[in-house]
Amino acid sequence: MAKDDQIPFEAALLARTGPIEALLRRLLDDRPLSGEIARPQRLMEAMRHGVLNGGKRLRPFLVMESAALFSADGEAALRVAAALECVHCYSLIHDDLPAMDDDDLRRGQPTVHKAFDEATAILAGDALLALAFDIIADEATMLPAERRAALVLALARAAGAGGMVGGQMLDLEAERNRPEEAGIIRLQAMKTGALIRFACEAGAIVAGAPAADRERLVEFGSAIGLAFQLADDLLDLTADARQMGKATGKDAAAGKATLVALHGANWARDQLQGLVDQAHASLCPYGEDAVLLKQAAEFVAARNS
Repeated sequence: MAKDDQIPFEAALLARTGPIEALLRRLLDDRPLSGEIARPQRLMEAMRHGVLNGGKRLRPFLVMESAALFSADGEAALRVAAALECVHCYSLIHDDLPAMDDDDLRRGQPTVHKAFDEATAILAGDALLALAFDIIADEATMLPAERRAALVLALARAAGAGGMVGGQMLDLEAERNRPEEAGIIRLQAMKTGALIRFACEAGAIVAGAPAADRERLVEFGSAIGLAFQLADDLLDLTADARQMGKATGKDAAAGKATLVALHGANWARDQLQGLVDQAHASLCPYGEDAVLLKQAAEFVAARNS
């Protein structure tokens, strides 16, 4: 995608969203794939409800734009981006369940367990997680086998016990035993940051870029991952439910430990700017080719929903 300072970031984000949405619709079709026996209609409806519901598709955007740094934002990158979105949406479906955050709304619509039922929501999340690895491993993701394997490994590590799921466990424990600042940062780097970090590194893996490039994109993803969660905590404190499309004020009500609760809103805004600066610095070697990724960092920090 052309890098042009005059293109509003939201327009660039939307331009990437169209192909992602189209691919997700195809991947969530009722027709079984080779090796599958059948795709139950109710399960597929619940999966589509949890995925095709108007999300910003920021993580897929980061995959595509990171790949674009190396002129590799083609069909393979698009499929990896869709796989990541399946993992992200699975996590939201499970996070909304009564045993977790117990939310009735997601992106302004009933959560999957409200639109269907709890058991169906659990199975829809399970199926989306499995589908993500199916998408990457499939030969239709036209990459050398070693790159597909590297992507599977990196996504598994980002999504699992040492990444997102582990972060969710720490988040539940934090309601009972409030962690210190270092513990909060670790929790957030896992729960929210791990998938965002993978999104940025994945573009370099797709492209077969050198280790130094992967490391720079991991550094960029780490910074914006922390910024995303910090902005989210700030919005939970300051935004209303209509603006967010989900309930707000729940962190304070649950007594959750957040950096905003620990240091206050003004401190959080200062930190956000520092994280944006850190993200920008990590992309210096790419010059104008990284304009949209730099704008993504600013968007994450300044978002209002």
